[in-house]
Amino acid sequence: MSVASGPNTGDQSGSPHGGTASFRSRRGLLLLLAVGIALAALNLRTAITSVGPVLGEVTDGLGMTAVGAGVLTTLPVLCFALFGGLTPALARRLGEHHLLVYALGAVFVGLVARAFAPHPWLFLALSAVALSGGAIGNVILPALVKEHFPDRVGLMTTVYTTALAAGTAIAAAATVPMEQATGEWRLALGSYALFALVAALPWLLALRAEPRRGGDGHHLNMRQVLGTGIGRQAVLYFGTQSSIAYIMFGWYAQMLRDQGMDAQSAGLALSYLTLLGVPMSLVLPTLATRMRNTSPIVVMFAVAYLAGFAGMWIAPLSGVWVWTTLVGVGMGSFVFALTVFALRTRTGPGTAAMSATSQSLGYLMGGAGPFLFGLLHELSGGWHAPLALLVALTVTNLLVGLLLSRPRYLEDAIAAREGAVSAAERPDPS
Repeated sequence: MSVASGPNTGDQSGSPHGGTASFRSRRGLLLLLAVGIALAALNLRTAITSVGPVLGEVTDGLGMTAVGAGVLTTLPVLCFALFGGLTPALARRLGEHHLLVYALGAVFVGLVARAFAPHPWLFLALSAVALSGGAIGNVILPALVKEHFPDRVGLMTTVYTTALAAGTAIAAAATVPMEQATGEWRLALGSYALFALVAALPWLLALRAEPRRGGDGHHLNMRQVLGTGIGRQAVLYFGTQSSIAYIMFGWYAQMLRDQGMDAQSAGLALSYLTLLGVPMSLVLPTLATRMRNTSPIVVMFAVAYLAGFAGMWIAPLSGVWVWTTLVGVGMGSFVFALTVFALRTRTGPGTAAMSATSQSLGYLMGGAGPFLFGLLHELSGGWHAPLALLVALTVTNLLVGLLLSRPRYLEDAIAAREGAVSAAERPDPS
């Protein structure tokens, strides 16, 4: 049962006054949930992007080795894959609202505690605690949007993806100024726990609207999702766009510096690349929900990517801001991938299952991307072979995205497949 479909939040007696009170109660609860979704989304990346700007200070302060620093930078992908895959099972046991409160609690505890961690291994362990909350939020927010706002999927996806992009940018941009103002990187990293504390408040108020568990029997698992074409396409689409994004986040600045750009300008180009996600988040979800077939959006991203990569291949510095803009537009495929979870499912559990499967496996693909990119750079001694990898990922993303753009639903595909299996197993009456 979703809030949008009318839970028992007021007098249902049919009297004018009771009906008005019920309507106001439902509308107030929906507003509370909308605010809660936006505030929760602010926390999904703060544990990640707050560390990068002060990574040197963190490793020096903790005496962390290069291996430890490598683990720290790889940890987000591993946590997103592991805890994202566990989210549907946890939601079935605890309920979506309770689980999100626990996830925000994990973000809060992890961020606060790691700020005081005296040893590298403890800092890594507490980072994993904070990242587990972000991983669960990644999966469950699309499902909550589908459950509570089935007629406003585009609008609410815009709300949470924009908040996600804003939280990512704030943590990346504000950490160094806070560290310089206070002279303490621990305080700068721990301060983002306040976001999680504030975000938990509306969900604590909304717990009374938590649906009962176990009554509908319509929960889906990863095996069912991967047994369908649309499920596998969603995994590949999310995985290929994640690989491209992680490659650009990890290597773009270094690639520009190797071409002769100074460090400050290269960092500015990378910041500009990440900030382009905000306007894409504002526009794309609502546009996608109004289209029956979303293939024009998929083609737009691929064309932008390929044009940007071609420019980086031919004239990397002379048109760097044009290429950066084009690639930034292409990276809007992340917002589209999140929107697809709701567009190609009929129910909240279906959205959660597709989201969990795509993100858990997709982030593993995303983590492999930077490694392969760096390996190709080392083996070839240049940037053309790594750029060819980006082109191959983009073409794969385009082909899979065109298949995923067709108006179909995961639940229908699962029902058709399981019906065919049941028919095949039925004994021949003859």
